[in-house]
Amino acid sequence: MEGELADMGRYIGVGLTAIGMGGAAIGVGNIAGNFLSGALRNPAAAAGQTAMLFIGIAFAEALGIFSFLVALLLMFAV
Repeated sequence: MEGELADMGRYIGVGLTAIGMGGAAIGVGNIAGNFLSGALRNPAAAAGQTAMLFIGIAFAEALGIFSFLVALLLMFAV
């Protein structure tokens, strides 16, 4: 009975880490959308901001990767 309860708690924790992965996806979409909005308003400045776009996407995606690693640790670490 205790083993089943621990497994249930583990699965609930893994499900909660999916929120972090979804949040990272929303963050990447927000960054890209705001870049496109600014690039359409001022196309001349878009080329200078491309590096910042990729840095922002990398930071947002890193949070999703960390969330995925936590989910893997919860699933397979004993």
